[in-house]
Formats: sequence, structure tokens, C-alpha cells
Amino acid sequence: MSLGIKKGDMVIVISGKDKEKKGRVLKVIPKDEMVIVEGVNIIKKHQKPTRKYPQGGIIEKEGYLHRAKIMLICPKCDKPTRVGAKILEDGRKVRVCKKCKEVID
Repeated sequence: MSLGIKKGDMVIVISGKDKEKKGRVLKVIPKDEMVIVEGVNIIKKHQKPTRKYPQGGIIEKEGYLHRAKIMLICPKCDKPTRVGAKILEDGRKVRVCKKCKEVID
């Protein structure tokens, strides 16, 4: 199942405690329909000391968001939009902005 959202895309949160925050997608998990967005849904985690975190303690990191809570921001028209698909003449399938009809990929 394709989400229409890829790693590196700019998105906006459309519901929840972080509504209207913008950020870049860091990770996509298509099977669970979840994404991690930079600077959004910050959670606190109690961490034991490890090699990566020698101090341990409470660390803050981004939590997962469901794909229904975010919308892609079109790089051309700079508006939140749904994503469509289009097949070009050379046979490639690309993502298309539903508002301005421009190719996103």
C-alpha cells in the first residue's frame, strides 16, 4: 500500500496536539501507515545508560504519527494537498499535486 508520502517530504499536521506544525518526514513505515516527522509529536523516554547514551536519563524524541493526521505540502504551490498519481509518456509513475496539477517527484 502506497502512502503518497516519502522520506524527506515537507508535511503539515492536520489534527491532534501538534495541529498546524510543519516538518520534514524522517521515516515512513508503510505496513503500519505511520510516519515520523521532525519536531512533531515529541515524547519523553526513560533511557538506561548505553554506548549511544552514556549519561542515560530522560531523552526527548519524535514519536510516530498516523498518515491520516498529516498532509503533504506541495513544493510548487506551497499549500497542503492530497497526492494523485500520473503515468508519464516514458512510462514512469509520478506523484501529482491535486491543487496545481504539478509533478512532485
